[in-house]
Formats: sequence, structure tokens, C-alpha cells
Amino acid sequence: MKAIKHGFHLNSLNQKNLKIVIGLFGLLIVLLLFSFLRDTDRLVTHTQANKLYSEDKIQKVIVDDPYIRLHTSEGRVKIYKDAINQNAFFSKYPVEVREKNITLYDLISLLIVVLMFGYFFRVLKQNREEQLKRIQIASNAHHETVGYGSIEALTSKVRFSDVAGINDVKEELEEIIDFLKDPQKYRALDIRLPKGVLLVGPPGVGKTLISKAVAGEAGVPFFYQSGASFVHIYVGMGAKRVSELFKKAKQMAPSIVFIDEIDAVGKSRGEFRNDEREATLNQLLTEMDGFEESSGVIVIGATNKIEALDEALLRAGRFDRRIHISLPDMEERKKTLELYLSHKAHEVDVHSIAQMTVGFNSAALDTLTNEAAIHAMRGGRDIIYTEDFEAVKEKVLLGKRKILSFTDEERKILALYQAAKALIATWLDIEFEKIGLVNTRLIIQEHEILSKTQLLSRIKMYLAGSVATKMHYQEQFTNASEDILQAKKMVKKVIYDYGMTDDFIISQDQEAALLKESVASLTTLFGTLHEALDKTTAYLLQHENISSEECRKILREMF
Repeated sequence: MKAIKHGFHLNSLNQKNLKIVIGLFGLLIVLLLFSFLRDTDRLVTHTQANKLYSEDKIQKVIVDDPYIRLHTSEGRVKIYKDAINQNAFFSKYPVEVREKNITLYDLISLLIVVLMFGYFFRVLKQNREEQLKRIQIASNAHHETVGYGSIEALTSKVRFSDVAGINDVKEELEEIIDFLKDPQKYRALDIRLPKGVLLVGPPGVGKTLISKAVAGEAGVPFFYQSGASFVHIYVGMGAKRVSELFKKAKQMAPSIVFIDEIDAVGKSRGEFRNDEREATLNQLLTEMDGFEESSGVIVIGATNKIEALDEALLRAGRFDRRIHISLPDMEERKKTLELYLSHKAHEVDVHSIAQMTVGFNSAALDTLTNEAAIHAMRGGRDIIYTEDFEAVKEKVLLGKRKILSFTDEERKILALYQAAKALIATWLDIEFEKIGLVNTRLIIQEHEILSKTQLLSRIKMYLAGSVATKMHYQEQFTNASEDILQAKKMVKKVIYDYGMTDDFIISQDQEAALLKESVASLTTLFGTLHEALDKTTAYLLQHENISSEECRKILREMF
């Protein structure tokens, strides 16, 4: 409404200005016409003036620079001074000299010109002031939208009971919650807790919800910011916003700062420079270095592109703890569905729905449950049935292109593929957290010296799934592409980067030889471990995930 009134006022003002300008221009034209019309004397030539002189028709001569005006019996005429013999005319006829006095007309003309210039100057000044005012209003609106006043502490009412299927994540966050509840206990024992926690996982797995649950469980203020909100077109704005965020978080400590999509501001600094984003990232790094471990401020970042983050952001002393959140397995999906259905009347076989939703994240399960409820309502029912979920599953899949969904046959292929990887990793002592139908989470040890045997074991693990499925189905499948690529990269490193050949002589033939040797070794190994492979596959089909401990248990039973 203010904008409408402001626009109406400007339009009225502009219309008023236009009328005054038109009026002044009209008056000036009238004065110019009057000036032109008041001098009605006819201009004559030298010959005509001499004829009047010789015929003695001139009664009086008036000198009115630059003219000489001649009064005759037939009227008045004028001629330029230098066009006649002035001495002859002045000696024969009476002469009158008209002095150049300032007339009323001259005063009015001068006043109008001054008024017009003054008014034009006033209009220009007024327009300039209005322009500056509009810029100021726009600037204020920008600050109100993305400025420092929008950084407010939130009170989270979310609890871990509201988040299903993340038991391993909850365990890792319990220490942080306890620290936020009672930081003095940790300070007394000189215990240092991580300044930052990085939640890593695909979109829709509940990273934001988990951070809110941490704040809710600890009962501390929660500052939510998106990484994109720090990236501004105005230089210095992002850095200032980061500074203001941490200042407020320290004032209200203990508190949690949650930065969603942190990769938007924390991308690696490379050849494609962005000075504003780099300044913002530098400020974030400085702030995380600036507060002490005992300050009571915990920074939680969320990303699905950890490989894109700058190394400085991931080094020790910043995001010390990284928590990987994968897509939910069958048990986690069952618990999630039970949570979403807890306030809805239903007769749903949750186990059946969990089985047919392999690859669904928490957000997709929420959407699926809601769509099933809508389908039941459209059918005139107030109870949700399993058939409602089956009816809307394809609709949710089409709306969520990134969701993986497998047929029963595809589940069997994938279970065998991943079981082979898990079994070989366990047999060759490659540590892993969990291997499942939709993820492989190895424990990567950084900054260690690796032997050739360890590297060859990794190559075999990446090839294990392909070899096992080819032996069983006599066919190759597209799901192996990423692992094959990783195996080839590692082969290149063994030969070219590390020079791990018997005679240290490098050739392209050695790549093919090393791959063939690995495939042959795996083929022999699966001949020995075929019973363990079948049992591991069955376990994966039932549970969708398997840990290294479960694999060891299966192997111990077989041997």
C-alpha cells in the first residue's frame, strides 16, 4: 500500500511540474511574439531611403541602434545605420536619439527567464532527491530481506523421537548434546569437543531435521542459515553476515549454528575465482578459528558434495567430526513409515511398503505417506490401506527423479553384487562401516603408507561384484560402472604413480595384466567362498545392509 501511495504521489508531482513547465514555455512564446510584433517598422533598402530623401518625404529621423528610423507622411520605415549617408540625413532633418532604457517588457522577460532557469534547477534537484530516496528504500528493503536483522535465534521443538531410523547418528551426537546441556562438566576435565560437525549425505535424508533435533534435545538456541544466504552480489556483505552470525551465537551460548548446503560458500578455491565467495569463506574459517572449544558454540554443516569443499574447511580444528547419513535401509524405512503413520488411521503392512521403497529417502517416504492418505480420502475412506501406497508409488517416483527403485529381480542382482564386495572386503581385511543395496561406506584411512598388497586388495574389492554377477548370471550389468572406474584409477596409480612393478619399468600392457590377474584371483576365490556368498546375499536381501562384523560371523560359520 505504501508503494502504491508513493507511486501516486510521484505521478501527481510529475503532472503538476509538467503543467507549470508548459505554462512558462507558453508565456515565453507570447513574449517572443510580442517582441517580434511590437517592431512593425518596414525595413527598406539604401535606394528606397535615398528616394524618400530626394522626394523630401521624410519628417523626422530617429537614431535607434542598430537602425535609423524614418518618419514619413506615408508611415514609418527603418534602415540599418551603415546603409546610408548619416551626415546628409542628419543635416537636413530633425534628429532624435532613442536611449536604451530598460523597459517593463525587458524586466518581465528577464524575470521569466530567471524563473524558468530556477524552476528547472529545482525540478532537477527534486528528481535527484527522489532518486536517492528510492535507492535508499531499495537498500533498506534489501537489508530487511537478507540483512543482519534476519539472523534470529530459533527454539527447536524437534526431538530425536521425531526422527526415525538414525540410531547410529544419534549415538555420535549424544556427546555433543551432553556438552551443550552441561559444558562446565567438560571444561572441568579439560575435554575438548569438536568445534564443527559435518553431516554428509544425499538430499532428503534429514540432515536439517537432525540438527534441529540436536538443538531441541539440548534445549539451546538454534541459528539456521543456508550457505547460499552468505553469497551476495555486494562485496563484503557475505563476510559481514558471517561475522554477525557468530557474534550472536556467542552472545547466546551455548548454541548451535547450522549452515545448510555449506558447499555453496565453502567450495574449493580454484582457478574460477569468486572474490566475494572467497572473502566469505575466509571469514567463516577465521570465525571457526576464533572461538575456543569451551565457548559453547557448535557449528553443524550439511552437504551432499563433500568432495567440493575446500580443504581448509575440512582440516583438524574446524569440522573435526564427520557423520555420514546414508539412505535408510529396510528397518529404518519401517520405523520412518511407522512414525509418519502414527497419527493417521491405517491398516498398512509396513514391512511390505518398506520392501517396495528401496532407495527412498525420508522426504520421499513422507511424500509417499501423504499421497497415500490423499488417495484414501479421494476414495471416500478415512483409513489408509496398503493398496493406497501401491497406487501412488509411481506418482511419487515420477515426481522424484533421483529416487532409486528396484524390481525384485534387480534387488537380487544388486544383493549378489554388494554381497561379493562385502565378502571380499572382509576376506582381504578392508575396513568398512556398512555395505548395502544402495551404498558402500568404506573406512578410508588418510595420510598412511599403503603397501602394494593393500592396493591390490582394493582393486579386487571394486571388481568383486562384477566378477560374482558374471559367474552367476553369465552377464554383465550397468550398476558396476562406478566400481570398475575406481578399479581402473587404482590400477593406474599402482603402475604410474607408485611405480609398483617388479622391474620398475612401466608399460600400458601392465594395466591389462594387473586387471586380468585380479579377475582370475577373484574367480578362484569365489569358487571357495560360494556358500558364504550365498548366505551373505540372502542376508542383504533380508536386511539390505551388512556390517563387517556380520560378514566375519558368516565366514567363521563357513570355515
